[in-house]
Amino acid sequence: MTPARTTVISLIGLAVLVVAPLVLLAILPQNQAQFWTSNILGRGLVFGLIALSLTFLATYGGFISLAQMTVAGVAGYTVAVLTQGAVPTIVGGLPYALTIPAGLFASVLAGLLIGAISVKTRDIYLLMITLALAMGVFRFVETNIAWFNGYEGIRNVVGPDIFGLSFRSTYVFYYSVVASCAVLYFGILYLVRSPFGLVLQGIRDNPRRVSALGYNVGQHRIAAFGVAGFIAGCGGVLATIYNIGISPGSIGLGASVNILIISVIGGLGHPIGAFVGSIIFTVFDTFAATIYDRERFNTLIGLVFLIIVLVSPDGVVGLKGRLMALLKPKQAKEAKSP
Repeated sequence: MTPARTTVISLIGLAVLVVAPLVLLAILPQNQAQFWTSNILGRGLVFGLIALSLTFLATYGGFISLAQMTVAGVAGYTVAVLTQGAVPTIVGGLPYALTIPAGLFASVLAGLLIGAISVKTRDIYLLMITLALAMGVFRFVETNIAWFNGYEGIRNVVGPDIFGLSFRSTYVFYYSVVASCAVLYFGILYLVRSPFGLVLQGIRDNPRRVSALGYNVGQHRIAAFGVAGFIAGCGGVLATIYNIGISPGSIGLGASVNILIISVIGGLGHPIGAFVGSIIFTVFDTFAATIYDRERFNTLIGLVFLIIVLVSPDGVVGLKGRLMALLKPKQAKEAKSP
């Protein structure tokens, strides 16, 4: 897909997200419209941001990290520990104008650290080392009561007021999330066409040749983890505010694997697939009890995952390409027939 076509499709998708709450208000009762806006679209986009950080690494760096939910958790915990009004008060006393940048800074540092530790590994070894780091952070947070309140976590992280409006308001939250997603998504599209992005893709395809050209392969890989850390940090801050707090369960093994599932369902080869996969995952997560059985959610999402991977290894976003590929032989036969 050409860059121009990608941009056009992305702008159409953004326009759909902007008008979606208005459409929902027109066709549904107000409470249901707000539920779909906040708990389906809003939540889906928030976790889509975290999945976007993984998709960025996989698509343009050629490596898959299972620690992106952990990086998001670093940002969320930083905000929860520092912010005024959180329960219990760990450090507290700081406004969101300071704690949110601090959380993003911490997530970038976490991303760079993970990149530095795993820079020499690839494929299954990268998966294992990032998983080990994720589980190490999870256990540390879960057992540390003094700084993170153990398994109970930190609550009452309600977010800042924006122009006098509460961040907890459905539409303030939703459009803040949409704006964040748009800036980061289009920022990624710009970055991958910049010299840094082109070098990163060259490293993905042939690291030895890029190294022979004089580029430092290790530093570029670590920097890519830093960029992914910033994206995941934005998602982590928004997720913490959405959940009105954070606990170890939100950065555990299940949460980390869910981010990978979301990315694969949407399509690891396409940045927009992170949001598509996340919204699909959120719908199934929310309505699992209605569709099948709440206790069997993992079975349900596993079946969806299996079907999508078998039909289209490139995820939902890659379905169009698969259909076109299947239709081409048929069209060719029709053209040859007299």
